Amino acid sequence: MNITTKKYLKIIYSLSYNNANYVHNKIMKDVLLFLSAFIPMYFLVLLKELIELITQNYKINFLNILVIIFLICLISLGIIGIYLQINNKEQKSLKVKIIFAENITDKHFLGYFSLFVLFAITFDLSKISMLLVFVFIMIMIGIVYVKNKLFYINPFLNILGYNFYNIKYLIEDEGKQKSTKIFYRGELKINDLFFVKVKDENFSFIDNTKKI
Repeated sequence: MNITTKKYLKIIYSLSYNNANYVHNKIMKDVLLFLSAFIPMYFLVLLKELIELITQNYKINFLNILVIIFLICLISLGIIGIYLQINNKEQKSLKVKIIFAENITDKHFLGYFSLFVLFAITFDLSKISMLLVFVFIMIMIGIVYVKNKLFYINPFLNILGYNFYNIKYLIEDEGKQKSTKIFYRGELKINDLFFVKVKDENFSFIDNTKKI
């Protein structure tokens, strides 16, 4: 094997490794975003479990403690997912001009919030069978959520005060018209200029670290 071939194989290996690492990181961030969307539900279920323990409706045992730790971990991972996305320094900010904006927060919030309440009321996680069903349901929802890039459905961000918009915009440097779904605290107006971090067409943020 000559030197040229070795260099060629080394380059291929390096590119494959970097690509695999990129895909792995992307999947992890997508999963964390999915977990963040269900933080209100985890909180409601956690609150229910704690109340049941305090009122002694549940006995303190290994399963109940495991459930509480599990829910706290899900909440923590979800918060980390939102933080990483909002403060993603690797994601380029585009200077854009808003040419169309529709607030569609109400189209997704109530449907998912009712699902949260249903889970909190009906699921008794002190029973291992119900806990396993809960986990499998979340896995199935997660697969659909990530595969179809439903990142714009995030009631946790709505509770934090973010409105959800369907927008069309012009990239200032290119003059190209594109569309995306975006979270923003406040009211978007036509012809406003912003720096936007675009993850994909289903999930974007106004970059508040940069001023026009």
